[in-house]
Amino acid sequence: MKGFGMLSIDQAGWIEKERPECGALDAIIRPTVLAPCSSDNHLLHGGFGDRKDLILGHEAVGEIVEVGNLVKNFKIGDIVVVPCTTPNWLAENVQGEYNTHDEGLMKSFKFLGSKDGTFAEYFHVNQADANLVLLPENVLPEAALMTVDMMSTGFHGVENANVRFGDKVVVIGIGPVGLMAVAGAKLNGAGQLIAIGTRPNCVKIAKEYGATDIVSYKDGDIVKQVLELTKGGADSVIIAGGNGDILRQAVEMTVPGGYISNVNFFDGQDVLSMPTLSWGLGMSNKTIRGGFCPGGALRIRKMLHMVQHGRVDTTKLITHRYNGFSKIEDAFYLMDQKPKDLIKPIVFID
Repeated sequence: MKGFGMLSIDQAGWIEKERPECGALDAIIRPTVLAPCSSDNHLLHGGFGDRKDLILGHEAVGEIVEVGNLVKNFKIGDIVVVPCTTPNWLAENVQGEYNTHDEGLMKSFKFLGSKDGTFAEYFHVNQADANLVLLPENVLPEAALMTVDMMSTGFHGVENANVRFGDKVVVIGIGPVGLMAVAGAKLNGAGQLIAIGTRPNCVKIAKEYGATDIVSYKDGDIVKQVLELTKGGADSVIIAGGNGDILRQAVEMTVPGGYISNVNFFDGQDVLSMPTLSWGLGMSNKTIRGGFCPGGALRIRKMLHMVQHGRVDTTKLITHRYNGFSKIEDAFYLMDQKPKDLIKPIVFID
């Protein structure tokens, strides 16, 4: 089969591989709609270490072409939504609070680490009954596609930020994940909701999702702006973009007893640090959390319920649409280049 992926660090291209084998609990999927993610680009440029001849991609809706003989809930021909995180549900660590780390740090994120991804004619999903969801009849495939990472990750940022009714909330970085964090914060009851970003189309969607204020670094120090707008600081700050200095800024704009939640992938060479005064000499009771979204079918089924019942329109994220398997390459490089009008590109295979 053919797939698009990482030949080596900074070298991407088409790869020929054997079609994956299907285990007794597993499924083989033919993608019908795909999306590249900045995490794929991050991997290409060495952000997760050296990889060779690895097919990329972790956001997909597709058709089942093969199922293992122990799979109970799915059959050949079913159209399914594939979570970006597919834990091994037999691993001991999933019995804890965070199933993302089934066999070690972020090991449930298998498509971006230990196995070939979704940018292929066929891809493998482990433990299909626990890691796949049927596409609801009244949900567009492209709307469902936005739930598997962008929505799930953005909403996890809100969960870790402990957003409560009436809270003052800041979202730093309003790419697709940050925009979903804005939408999730509003749904969770945020009062004042400040989005930090500059791209006009992202600002527009942030306002549509519920942002009450927009802050731009072009207008001065973002910490000072947030402190002025909130009259003292935010209850919760969600980091969805930025470099190593962003943690300090997030902590400084958070009130004592508040929460800082990170869903941003930093580079390996970044150093996260801050003056001790930012954290009240360690006595500010500010909670710092960072984590990747939970995996599995239940998580994505809940995300789909939000879409299905009109709570959030995930298609607002989609700015570029391609048709045809060969267009995966174009969409991938567009995500890498990040032109000003881009939020999220998708590729229809059929």
